[in-house]
Amino acid sequence: MASGKKKNADNISKKKKEKKKSAKWLCLFLLAGIWWFSNFTLKTTEVTISSTKISSKIRIAVLSDQHVSKLGISNKTILKTICRAEPDMVFILGDMYTSGSDWELMHKPVELAKDVISSGYPVYCVTGEHDYDERYIEELKKVSAKVLAYDEEYVELKGERLRIIGIDNVYYSPTFDLKNEYTLDGDSFNILLAHIPNYDKFAYFGADLTICADTHGEMAQLPFGLGPIYCSEKDVWLPKLLNKELEIYDKGLFDYDGGKMFITSGIGVYPAPVRFNNRPEVAVIDLIPKG
Repeated sequence: MASGKKKNADNISKKKKEKKKSAKWLCLFLLAGIWWFSNFTLKTTEVTISSTKISSKIRIAVLSDQHVSKLGISNKTILKTICRAEPDMVFILGDMYTSGSDWELMHKPVELAKDVISSGYPVYCVTGEHDYDERYIEELKKVSAKVLAYDEEYVELKGERLRIIGIDNVYYSPTFDLKNEYTLDGDSFNILLAHIPNYDKFAYFGADLTICADTHGEMAQLPFGLGPIYCSEKDVWLPKLLNKELEIYDKGLFDYDGGKMFITSGIGVYPAPVRFNNRPEVAVIDLIPKG
């Protein structure tokens, strides 16, 4: 009798251990799935901006910070996302590969730009602090991508006149002032493309729209709009919770007098795949008439 009770107790104990083990593996599996989803699936972020300078809708797709790797999101997936959006033009904002990459990886963003252009979408590029190699830039030009390095391009589209200014400044000196280089065109919708955000300087310049990249959205974001876990620019943790006096420009749309600044969180996972609540994105910006 005692032997039967002991055997039954052993069976119950064994089942409990098996359940705990199964729960542990299920938890690990779910965490791995969340990690993979957060770092290696692509979303579309849609933004609408109205302006009195626009009379017909213009759609822009924005790519940045691919930091292309053999394990990252494929060009094919990115291209499909762009084609679904059917933009009028595509802006590529730099750091599409990581410095020190071999030529095979460096050439992947060129192949992407070529495929985007072949699909019927003109491409305008600025470079970042990683993808400034002259060979890469020349290859982009060969596939008909417009590389703007302190340069500008006027575009006539759907009856609209857009002026696109692109700068390749990687770091900004204290005396950096775009007004020394350009005067804004009051008859055109002025768009400034820059890899690294510099809100104060760009707000002072006052383009109708400034589009930037670089921050990766600070990789890991708290839920409920509570901001990044860490802000690399200010070197602070939980800035929107513990340092509310700081202005944090990590991702999304920000206003300034006369215009707006949009920062995309990009596609890649450099320096490590630690994205959380901040999936890789292709940003789609619709410019529409105001009022």
